Amino acid sequence: MAQEHRTLRAAAALFTLAALLGGCQSPAQRPDMPDNQSAEPQSSSPLPPAPPLAPRPQRAPPPRENHLSAATSSLVTQARTLIARGDLDAASSTLDRALRIEPNNPLLWIERGRLRLTENDARQAEGCARKALVLASGDRGAQAQAGRLLVDALRAQRRNQEAGEVEAQPFMH
Repeated sequence: MAQEHRTLRAAAALFTLAALLGGCQSPAQRPDMPDNQSAEPQSSSPLPPAPPLAPRPQRAPPPRENHLSAATSSLVTQARTLIARGDLDAASSTLDRALRIEPNNPLLWIERGRLRLTENDARQAEGCARKALVLASGDRGAQAQAGRLLVDALRAQRRNQEAGEVEAQPFMH
C-alpha cells in the first residue's frame, strides 16, 4: 500500500511538472505542429521597415547613499573609542581592518582621513578625502563629508585658496 501511495505521488508530481513545462512553450512553436510551421499566420508581403526609435532622454542616476556594514560599523565604533582614549595607532589598525572589508566605501576613507588630521598628517588626510570624493559619486551626503575633510586638510596645510575653491563646489551645499 505504501509503495502504491509513493507511486501515485510520484506520478502526480511528474504530471504537475509536465503541465508546468508545457505551459512554458512559446505560442509560435507548438508540439502538435511540424518544426517548420509556426502558430502565427504568415503573410506573403513583407512588412514595411519599422521607423527608427527616438532616443530616450538621459536621466541622472538615482542618488546613492553609502552605508557601513555591521562589521565595519563595529570597527569604526571601536576606532572612535580608541581615538578618544588617545590610542591612535590601534585606531589606525582598526580602520585598516575595516578598509580591508570594504575598500570602496567612502565613509571609511573619511574616517581614516579624520584620524590622519588628528595625527597632524594633513597630506595623508587630503589623500583620503580625495579618494572618498571619487568613491562617493552620487551620494551627496558622503560627498559633503569628504569635501569638508578636504577643506580641513587643505587649511591645515595653509592652502586656503584651494580650500575656498573646494567650499564653492556644488556638493558642499
